[in-house]
Amino acid sequence: MISLTASAVLPSMRPPPCEENQVCQVANSSQLAILYVSLLLTSIGSGGIRPCVVSFGADQFDGPDKKQKTRTWKFFNWYYFGMGVSILVAVTVIVYVQDNVGWGWGLGIPTIAMFLSIITFALGYRLYQNMDPVGSPFTRLIQVIVAASKKRKLPMVSDPNLLYENEELDAGISTTGKLLHSKQFSFLDKAAIITDEDDPKSPNLWRLNTVHRVEELKSVIRMGPIWAAGIVLITAYVQQGTFSLRQAKTMNRHLTKSFEIPAGSMTVFTMVFMLSTITLYDRLLIRIARHYTGLDRGITFIQRMGIGFAISILATLVSGFVETKRRNAAIAYGLVDKPHSIIPISVFWLVPQYGLHGIAEAFMSIGHLEFFYDQAPESMRSTGAALFWTSIAVGNYFSTFLVSIIHKYTAKPGRTDWLDSNLNKGKLEYFYWLITALQTINLVYYLICARFYTMKPIQLRQKEEEPEGVELAQRV
Repeated sequence: MISLTASAVLPSMRPPPCEENQVCQVANSSQLAILYVSLLLTSIGSGGIRPCVVSFGADQFDGPDKKQKTRTWKFFNWYYFGMGVSILVAVTVIVYVQDNVGWGWGLGIPTIAMFLSIITFALGYRLYQNMDPVGSPFTRLIQVIVAASKKRKLPMVSDPNLLYENEELDAGISTTGKLLHSKQFSFLDKAAIITDEDDPKSPNLWRLNTVHRVEELKSVIRMGPIWAAGIVLITAYVQQGTFSLRQAKTMNRHLTKSFEIPAGSMTVFTMVFMLSTITLYDRLLIRIARHYTGLDRGITFIQRMGIGFAISILATLVSGFVETKRRNAAIAYGLVDKPHSIIPISVFWLVPQYGLHGIAEAFMSIGHLEFFYDQAPESMRSTGAALFWTSIAVGNYFSTFLVSIIHKYTAKPGRTDWLDSNLNKGKLEYFYWLITALQTINLVYYLICARFYTMKPIQLRQKEEEPEGVELAQRV
C-alpha cells in the first residue's frame, strides 16, 4: 500500500497527467514494474491475512468450554458483517476521495488504516488464544497417503480398535479433541495398521500413522465436493461487476437532475442487502429457527448454504427478465444501434438482482466459512478458510471460461452473439438463464453431497468435572 500510494504521489513514479487535445503519455517499464510489484505484494498479503484472520478469530471462542463454542458461529456473522462494511466504505467514501480529492489521499487513507490495524493487532497479542505451530499439515497428509500405499496389500484388520493410536504424538494437533475412526475411505486405514516392521513407540510416519492423522486426510477429502459446489455460485455473483455493470451504464441513473449514480456504485445495493440480512438473521431469524430446530445457531451451516444456493438461482433468473425489459425498451425507443445512448428506463430495475445476490451471499458465503472452519481438522483451519477463498478464485476463472465458450459458439456469421459488445443487439438474458440452469444443476448436486456427507466424528476434551462426550455432528 505504501508503494502504491508513492506511485500515485511521486511524479517520477507515474506518467504525467493527460492534457486536453494531447495524446496521453504511457507509463515506462520502471513505472509499470512498481505498479505490478505493488499489486503482487497486495495479493501475497491478502493470501496471508484472509485465510488466517477468520480462523484465528474463531479460535478465540473455541475450546472445551461449551459456552465459548456457542459464540463461534456469531463470530462468523459479524466478521463478514465487518468485511461488508469495509467494502461499502471502499466503494463509496474512498472512491469519492479518489475521484474528487486525488489518488494520493485515495490510496493513502487505506494505507494509514492498514498501519493502524497492525498496531492494534500487536497491542492485543497477549490477550489472544494461540495455537502452537506443529509442522506442516500437508506433510502429514502426504505421509498418510505414502503409508497407506506401502501397506496397500495388507488385509484390513477386523476391529478398528486395533489401529494405531498415540495421544502423546498427536497432542499438538488435537488440543480440543481427537478424531475418531470413520468407515469412509477405509483403504486409508491401512496407514494405521501396525506390522512387525513398525515401532509404535517411535514410529516412522512414512510407514505408520495414527487414526487421528488418517482421519485428518479423510476430513479434507470429504470437504472437496462441498467446496466445488460453491464455484458456480461465485460465477453468478461476479456478473455484477461485468455484465450487470454494462447494463447499468446504458440505463437512466439520475436521482435528481444534478446527481447521477455511478454505474460502479450499484454494488452498494448488494452490500446493503447483505448487511441487512446478516443483522436480521442474527437478531431475529435465528431465534425463530431455534424454536423449531432446537439448535443454538438456528440452522446448520449445511442448511444455510442450501438457502443461499436457492436465492442465487432466483437472482440470475430475475436478471434475465430485467435484461429482457431493458432490451425491449431499447428497441421501443429506436436505440438498438446506439450502444452508448442512455435508455429511458430506471437503473433501479437492477436493484432486485443486486439485492438477491447480497442476500444469497449472507447465507451461502458465511455458511461456507462456518463449514470449512468446523469440518477442517483442528490443525488445518486456516487451510480450510483458504479453501473458501480458492473457491472464489476458481469461480472467477470459470466465469471467464464460460464467457469465452459463449463467444466462441454464438459469435458466428448469421447468429447473434449473446454477449455482443452492443448489449442492445445481444442476448444477455440467455446467458443469465444459462447460469440459472447451471446453478439449478449445482443445487441438486449440492443436495446429494449434503445428503451423504458425514460430519467429522470428534471426541472432545472436556473439563475434569465434565464427562467425556463424543460429537458426531457439527458443534452447536
